[in-house]
Amino acid sequence: MPQLRLALAQVNPCVGDIVGNATMIANRCREATAAGAHIVVFGEMALTGYPVEDLALRESFVAGSVQALETLATRLAQDGCAELAVVVGYLDSDTHGSRDAAAVLYRGRVVARQFKHHLPNYGVFDERRYFIPGTTLTVFRLHGLEIGMVICEDIWQVGGPITALAQAGVDLVVAPNASPYERNKDDTRLALVVRRAIEVGAPLAYANLVGGQDELVFDGDSMVVGGRGELLLRAPQFTEHIVTLDLDLPGGSPRAVGHYAGLDVHRIILSNDSLPPYPAAATGPPTGPATEPLSDEAEVWGALVTGLRDYARKNGFRSVVLGLSGGIDSAVCAALAVDALGADAVYGISMPSSYSSAHSRSDAADLAERTGLHYQVQPIGDMVDVFVHQLELFGLAEENVQARCRGVTLMGLSNQYGHLVLATGNKSELAVGYSTIYGDAVGGFAPIKDLPKTAVWALARWRNALAEKRGETAPIPPSSISKPPSAELRPDQLDTDSLPDYQQLDEVLDDYVEGDRGFTDLVAAGFAPELVEHIVRLVDAAEYKRRQYPPGTKITLKAFGRDRRLPITNRWRERGLTDDEH
Repeated sequence: MPQLRLALAQVNPCVGDIVGNATMIANRCREATAAGAHIVVFGEMALTGYPVEDLALRESFVAGSVQALETLATRLAQDGCAELAVVVGYLDSDTHGSRDAAAVLYRGRVVARQFKHHLPNYGVFDERRYFIPGTTLTVFRLHGLEIGMVICEDIWQVGGPITALAQAGVDLVVAPNASPYERNKDDTRLALVVRRAIEVGAPLAYANLVGGQDELVFDGDSMVVGGRGELLLRAPQFTEHIVTLDLDLPGGSPRAVGHYAGLDVHRIILSNDSLPPYPAAATGPPTGPATEPLSDEAEVWGALVTGLRDYARKNGFRSVVLGLSGGIDSAVCAALAVDALGADAVYGISMPSSYSSAHSRSDAADLAERTGLHYQVQPIGDMVDVFVHQLELFGLAEENVQARCRGVTLMGLSNQYGHLVLATGNKSELAVGYSTIYGDAVGGFAPIKDLPKTAVWALARWRNALAEKRGETAPIPPSSISKPPSAELRPDQLDTDSLPDYQQLDEVLDDYVEGDRGFTDLVAAGFAPELVEHIVRLVDAAEYKRRQYPPGTKITLKAFGRDRRLPITNRWRERGLTDDEH
């Protein structure tokens, strides 16, 4: 049987860094060659980074991508990788417009190009704005085997490229992907790849990106599934990695050309020889069995750490600063920052006012001691007094000026020392507008922006349990987890003074925000009408605040921002009763 050593390269490109990305790809190709691979597959648009958004509309950027691809092909041959077939995603264009593309580099040349057919236009994706769909399929023959290429969404949609390849005949399908992380998406992906491999009747090699890009995180989870649906190989999540697999393929698939499933299938020959020998310099056998997927909590923590780490590093920040209130949100953000960047790069500031409790101050100090981050206390009482007395503020205005003094303090330290300011609000509070613009909403990045409050508590308990399992100090003070949450902007204040119980709140928000369910559906689901009315009104009224909130890592199906786009000026309201009935 023809035997092929396949490599999947999980890499972490940075959008726009074409030169740096090309070097990264070249380095991984040398590793694949040393491991004896005959073909290596990179993720979607690995050469340019993904998503490129409106960079796709700049002729200079597209031209830079195409030129870098040609240069990379020559470089790989000079580096001793001439006999390695390299499948890499990049940005291309023709007379019709820009193309999301993959190319095959072999023996110093770009020998094949494939354009993405299905262009997603939902959730975080807006590809019909940027790209023209491909209408052809290129199948290349390597060592006697017929190998087809599809790009990301082409396996997520029924019909099109996979159907065409099944009808025309292939021995292997390779699929460069840029599939962003969402909770539990790893199970969905595996089931999808299994279906498509069975449909085409040949192994399917799925190579995904890894790393953070603005609000998106790519978790890797690359895999190979056999033609009968059996999982052959699975790469770890959130890790740059090369995995290899030996495929014993029968070959002899039909080699039809023509029009199939609405696409024109063409074939090119790279090499006809079968049973290629492994290079003498090969470092050993292929990678072992499939990596076990992470638990749900480990997966979410890994996504949040990756998103924060890459946002800071890719944007040139060496350190972060955040307010430490002694509460659960700032504690989890601090622990994430320490895991992402190291304790020496994290600066925690306690900013007590006249209403701050003794336990909040001690919990903030305890967190600093547990994590080893830099810690200082900057009281804001005198600053608040100046605003309150000069402007004659009282009530809510007096409460919010405390948050704004804290925001000014953090931004001043950011300007002075170059720290990235972290906003510590969670998704539940962001949903209902329980934050102060230019106060606790201030910052350059919001690590738990897409994490509901109940999930914040669950993740804190998991992180502490993980530390104890490792024999380490739990990073989050137990009292920060157990005490009732409070903004401490007035005496004896609790979050429940203004908001429903967080368990109830998150259940309604999940259906209203994630599920787009209306008032009638929510009441039918068992929620009290007055509770639904209250929450929906808060959510609808807070859209203007969310527009001014910093970016943060997406982990749910529908994050605020790219996923959920509603007008600020909007008179549509979900109501159970008419105004006359109130």
